[in-house]
Amino acid sequence: MSFRQKHLLGIEPLHPTEITAVLDLADQYVDLNRQAMKHADALTGLTQINMFFENSTRTQASFELAGKRLGADVMNMAMQASSIKKGETLIDTALTLNAMHPDLLVVRHPHSGAVDLLAQKVNCAVLNAGDGRHEHPTQALLDALTIRRAKGRLHRLNIAICGDIAHSRVARSNIILLGKMENRVRLVGPPTLMPAGISEFGVEVYDDMREGLRDVDVVMMLRLQRERMDGGFIPSEREYFHRFGLDAEKLSYAKDDAIVMHPGPMNRGVEIDGTIADDINRSVIQEQVEMGVAVRMAAMDLLARNLRAAREDTAAGVMA
Repeated sequence: MSFRQKHLLGIEPLHPTEITAVLDLADQYVDLNRQAMKHADALTGLTQINMFFENSTRTQASFELAGKRLGADVMNMAMQASSIKKGETLIDTALTLNAMHPDLLVVRHPHSGAVDLLAQKVNCAVLNAGDGRHEHPTQALLDALTIRRAKGRLHRLNIAICGDIAHSRVARSNIILLGKMENRVRLVGPPTLMPAGISEFGVEVYDDMREGLRDVDVVMMLRLQRERMDGGFIPSEREYFHRFGLDAEKLSYAKDDAIVMHPGPMNRGVEIDGTIADDINRSVIQEQVEMGVAVRMAAMDLLARNLRAAREDTAAGVMA
């Protein structure tokens, strides 16, 4: 299986074959997770530390469950109450953690690049659970797995990513991944929520939902990231839903078999109509949650294999 990464810091460094390797293994873990006995031993004897400097119930729970199902010793660190609040630097935290000899470090941080900095200071595999506006690689991978299972393929699809593109690391990771897999990506949203330099992303940009959704295979809605907004990006939630919220009328412009996605948590009646979110024939939002555990199991399994191989090589070198 071709996956050669030491860390999973973003989608950008991944080759398409590595993306496929994660998804193929995740498919196997989907099957495992649907059995009565859900446990495997890929991480037995290894220690996983989850460090979440930002709150995220579903991502942290998903990583914790993934690690435990693979046999890891899992520890969650409450960073909101940690030494960081007492003035300790991120590098000091990394050095402290390194002295505990963890094997897998899962990090979410509000600042772009912070997870990469940590990865440079520790002797273990680091997984980025979201850093600032930069990336959220496991979300893009679980979205890719959801699409592939629903559509039977992950290439040459028309995919619309709609809403708050500017503040979304989910959008960035998905744009990179879907582009690598030869899909046609459209970004749909108000100009105030489009990032600068969007023309360099190799995507099509629309500020009209109906035009943007015309004949697409996948409609991926995004959460309004109010916590990252420091000005009047939208006139009002009511107006936003009227123009950019997904309802049955706007969805009718997509293909009849188009699927609807949302990374959660959803703001019903703002980003998406509740009846669309709950439509079992169109919505795959619950499937995304299920795929999240499987993808994170696969990612940690593959990184652990590389970690063990590197340690064996080091030990062999010392013996020699």
